Amino acid sequence: MSHEVAPTARPLSSHQDLNAQELQRKGFKAYQVDTAVNSGPVYRRRDFYKVALVTSPCAVHYADRSIELNGASLMFANPHIPYSIELHAPRLTGYSCLFTEAFVKENDRSESLHQSPLFKVGGTPVFHLHAEQATYVQGIFQKILAEQDTEYLFKNDLIRTYLQLLIHEALRMQPTESFVQHRNASSRITALFLELLERLFPVESPGQALPLKTAQDFANQLSVHVNHLNRAVKEVTGKPTTAHIAERVIGEAKALLHHTSWSTAEIAYSLGFEYPTYFNNFFKKHTGTTPLAFRRAT
Repeated sequence: MSHEVAPTARPLSSHQDLNAQELQRKGFKAYQVDTAVNSGPVYRRRDFYKVALVTSPCAVHYADRSIELNGASLMFANPHIPYSIELHAPRLTGYSCLFTEAFVKENDRSESLHQSPLFKVGGTPVFHLHAEQATYVQGIFQKILAEQDTEYLFKNDLIRTYLQLLIHEALRMQPTESFVQHRNASSRITALFLELLERLFPVESPGQALPLKTAQDFANQLSVHVNHLNRAVKEVTGKPTTAHIAERVIGEAKALLHHTSWSTAEIAYSLGFEYPTYFNNFFKKHTGTTPLAFRRAT
């Protein structure tokens, strides 16, 4: 059974014209986006971080939420959270920059991009721009496009500076509550747990089983006692560790059922269930329906 999205949905950019190996080697690629809508599946893991200026009306769909973009918007994406774009216009237009963390962090020992409010789990990845902001951001993208084709010896340093300008422009618009300050050990261990949980997804192949499945698994990975982890997560979020794991597994299960043709047995294995019946019972417990019934209804 094939579960492709409607023909009106399309990834933010087509990678068909990009050489992935070259991009990995150089660590950076910028391009102007102007593409017609084509059919095809849209949820996929991106291998690179992305900053994009979207200038055509569309909706960004994540596994657990959707964001409508009307007018110019600045969008940030990381390689761990899949998303799709549904256009509300004949063409997708704007600018896009793909880059690796190694490129942007070269000679920089500051915190990982995973910790940035713009790329972290639960952050605000899309910013709506007013006319003055849109003009400023478009100017930066145009400078990046022009610079990447020059022979300037230090062009990578200059491009990194332009990227930082885009990041800081968004940070200025970021709500202050999104800047998480870890007040205590519980807050920090909870943040590490949530980041580790998110890094497990998306599952990309039926033969790839989740390496961490229980609170004990996560505690071992974080080098803390499982009771300490459970107390910290419950204190900070109000929900048990197992609830966070279950919610994320259910979210991934729904995405796989809706956007792939994998069998339920393959999905069960990829999500760490020894037998399909265990997966069926788990899914029904948390959703009130069976995996097959959910798939038929979507």
